[in-house]
This record gives sequence, structure tokens and C-alpha cells, in this order.
Amino acid sequence: MAAGGDKREAEVRGITSVELRAHNVASDLWICIHGKVYDVTAWAEHHPGGDLPLLSLGGRDATDAFVAYHPASAWAHLDRQCFVGFLVDYHISPVSRDYRRLLSEISRSGFFDSKGLVAPLTLLTMLFLFSASVAGVLFSRSTAVHALCGGMMGLLWIQSGWMGHDSGHYRIVSDPRLNRFAQIVTGNCLTGVSIAWWKRNHNAHHIACNSLDYDPDLQHMPFFAVSSKLFASLTSCYYDRKMNFDAVSRFLVSYQHWTFYPVMCFARINLFAQSILLLVSKVKVYNRWQEILGVSVFWIWFPLLVSCLPNWPERVMFVVASFVVTGIQHVQFCLNHFSSTVYVGPPQGNNWFEKQTVGTLDISCSPWMDWFHGGLQFQTAHHLFPRLPRCHLRKISPFVKELCKNHKLPYSSVSFWEANKMTIRTLRAAALQARDFAKPVPKNLVWEALKLPNDSREKELIGLLEMLEACGLLKRKFSNSSKLRKPVCLTGQQKQICEPINERASLPAYICWRTMTGSNNEIDVKLTHIAEMYKRISSKEVQFSDG
Repeated sequence: MAAGGDKREAEVRGITSVELRAHNVASDLWICIHGKVYDVTAWAEHHPGGDLPLLSLGGRDATDAFVAYHPASAWAHLDRQCFVGFLVDYHISPVSRDYRRLLSEISRSGFFDSKGLVAPLTLLTMLFLFSASVAGVLFSRSTAVHALCGGMMGLLWIQSGWMGHDSGHYRIVSDPRLNRFAQIVTGNCLTGVSIAWWKRNHNAHHIACNSLDYDPDLQHMPFFAVSSKLFASLTSCYYDRKMNFDAVSRFLVSYQHWTFYPVMCFARINLFAQSILLLVSKVKVYNRWQEILGVSVFWIWFPLLVSCLPNWPERVMFVVASFVVTGIQHVQFCLNHFSSTVYVGPPQGNNWFEKQTVGTLDISCSPWMDWFHGGLQFQTAHHLFPRLPRCHLRKISPFVKELCKNHKLPYSSVSFWEANKMTIRTLRAAALQARDFAKPVPKNLVWEALKLPNDSREKELIGLLEMLEACGLLKRKFSNSSKLRKPVCLTGQQKQICEPINERASLPAYICWRTMTGSNNEIDVKLTHIAEMYKRISSKEVQFSDG
């Protein structure tokens, strides 16, 4: 590493982007930050955020991701131990320049240091829910009270999830040892979920937001597939295994829009399993025995509490009630990303801001409902400023929205109900494609239909449109196929609506139905879904006219 070499030689060394990209594996890992190149090969295994973020951005400019996750003091460590040289062709895009300027203004305003009263109030709420649930089980003989206690236990786990999420991004209390204690107690001990697993998983998600092969939050095969691209049996760079799209996966995915909510009711089981698998694996885990001890405490007190119930039906009822209530939070985690734009491959440092915005969805709500969403309602601002305490997200979101508007980037925000509908539409669209046994990986159906002889073309196009309509992506005002006209170029307002999407998604064309209804934002979402479903290979912009 450069730290052991001659300092003056390192300072004058020039490195090109081509040379930087060659150093992108665990055994030879370089990154660029603010035009300086660092060799983080030896540092990766000691990185508090885990090695996955560094591996995901290896050989690339990681400036935006670095400044989002680290205070300025972290640069001194890199300069002292990992500096290699300067990137000679380093440049900053306009959107990155404005993003970094906004981040500096937020930092100077003291928002990162002011944590408000969210943490103490949440801890008091958790204490009340835990005490009430335990007291109800021990001192009441009522079945209804026991069911209510199970629900309160689920609410406790939800609030613990928000605390774990917050403490994984920033210190909820100033003292680092006290912060660590709060993590272990509220996470490992009270919920059975390892905070080490949570941080490893969540950091990988943030860095590679909505990458089908790098983001673990989209890797739910064989139960769910948010895109037909997963039918190609991609390899997960997080789990280091192939996500096989086999007969079992096809069957389960084919009905995923029906099974989504039932599975979410018991999704906590997956968190239990993932925590245990990490703690017994060979992956380096900081303070592994603290993590194991904390999880062990949960598996002692929770079964003992359940055993205090008078009979097995009530015990099952208590556990199911706690899981089902907690399922609300698991649904919330999915709403912010399942219906947003996805891609395949590692994150690129030069478009990190853009990937965060197109891959997230905000939930619009009144301020009095902020407690329910735990900060996830401002998902775009959270992804851009993960160290920002959630009590400030509502204040910062308007600035993020303005920044996106200035650079013609999407800023999607819908109601909780609409977000649920969009998620189900996404799952249903992929489910319908999974049912096509003749074409396990869907082809470009529109282009294929256009290449058919004239006598077959109309029938194929009508079938395609009916499929899109069944998915909730398009809406027609008529059903008479004789009114179908040949594809025509987009004009007027529709072209204005489509052009920003074309630029954002880098796809040459979209299918549009002239009678599509809804706001521009809804049309934007529907067109995005269509673009993901059917990759256009024609250079023409196409729509189907209703005459």
C-alpha cells in the first residue's frame, strides 16, 4: 500500500480511470474519493460498514457514497493509510456538484448533530409495550387480553426496528459504548435480530439501491421477483450464490401478487434465520460474541413468556399475532423499492445520486403519521443523507425535491394506499410473465408482433395490449379491435411526458396508450413499468392510437 511507500512519489503519481477500473477485486481494491485514489485492499476487512460497500464500488469514483456515509474526519484516515495518487481525468457531474453542496449546507446547519427527542421517546414507548405485554400474559386469564398482548409485542418489534435502523446509520446517543448497548438490547435481546446482520444487509442495500444482483432487499427468490430480469437466474453478489429460477420459483412467483401479504406476516422468520446464519458463518462480525449473547437472550425470554400462556392454542395465537402485526413493517420496507426502477450490475460512482432517486419511492403522509413510517416516508432524502436523524427528514425533503427538479430527475411520492397498489401491480406483472412456460425469459413481445405478417400482427398486438391492461398498466376506452391503428409517433404533451423517462432509463422507446388516464406522476410510473417489462430494440418512439 502507498502508506509504506514514498509520500512525495505518491503525491505526484497520476492514475487514469482505466487503471483505476482494473483494481476492483477483493485482493486488489482501489476507490476514488474527491479525485484522490486510495488502496483499500487491507482496510476492507476492518471497515466498520463491512467489506461489501467497498467491493461494490471498487475501481470507481465513490465520492458521493462516501460523503453520504462519512463525516469529514474519515478522510484523514484514508489520507494517512491508503493514499495512492490522483485521478488525472477526474470530473464532477453537475448533479453531483449540487448534491455535495446541499450536503455541506446541511452539515453546517448542524442537522447531523441534532438528534431531537425521537430516540428517548421511542425507548419509553418500547418499555411501555414490553411491560404491558408481559404483564398481560402473566396476570390476566383473558384470551382477548393475551391476543392483545401478542399485538403489542408486534408493535414493540416495529419500534425496535426503527431504532435499529436509526442506530445503524448514526449514533442515537452520543456515547459510542452506550449506543452499542442500546443496539444490542433493543435489537438482539428484544427482537432476536442481529444488529450486525442488519447493518451488513442494509449497507449493501443503500450502496447498490435496486440492483437486482447487488441489492439484497430485492433478492427474495423463490418467493418474489420484482422484475423478469430475475428469470435469467442471476448470481447474487451479496449471498454469493445463484438465484435459480426453477420450477418451484416459477410456481411461487406466478402467484406472488396473492401471496405477498401472507408471506409478509411471517417475514420475521427470515430475519431470525439470516441473523443466525451470519453469526455462525465465517464472515467477519465485529463483537460476534456480543451479538450471539444478545440473540440468545431473546431465545430464552420469548419462549419462556409464551410458555406462561395457559394452553397451546393461546400460545400459537400470541406468536401469530405478534408476527402479523410486525408484518406491517415488512410491507413498509418493500413499498419504497419494489415498484421503482431496477437495474443489473454494480452501482456506478458517477451516477450514484441518480440511482438513489430512481430506485426509491416516498410515502406522502401528514406529520402526525411520521411515527408510523419511522422515517421511511422520506425514502429519497434518507438514501441521499443516511446519517441524517429522521426528525429532520421532513425539513430536508423539499430541498431534495427541488434538486431533483433542477436536474430533471424523478422524485416520486404517493400515498400509502397507492404505494401498495403499485407494489402489487409490479408483482402481478412479473407473475404473469412467469406463467409463460414457452418463454421463461420474456422476449420483446411488441417488436416480435410487429415483425409478423399483416394477418397475424393485429391479433398479437391486441393480445399484448390486453395483457398490459390486465396488469393495470394501460387503460382503454373501447374494446373493438377494428379501431386499432398502426403505430404512430408520439406528439405533443405525451412526448413531453415520455422524453424525461427516455433520458433517465436510457431506453430508446416506450409503448403508450393515448387514452391512458391519471396524473403525470402516475403515467410516469406506468411507463416505467412497461419499459422494464419490454426492452425496445427499435429506434422509433411508438404508441398505439385509438383513432
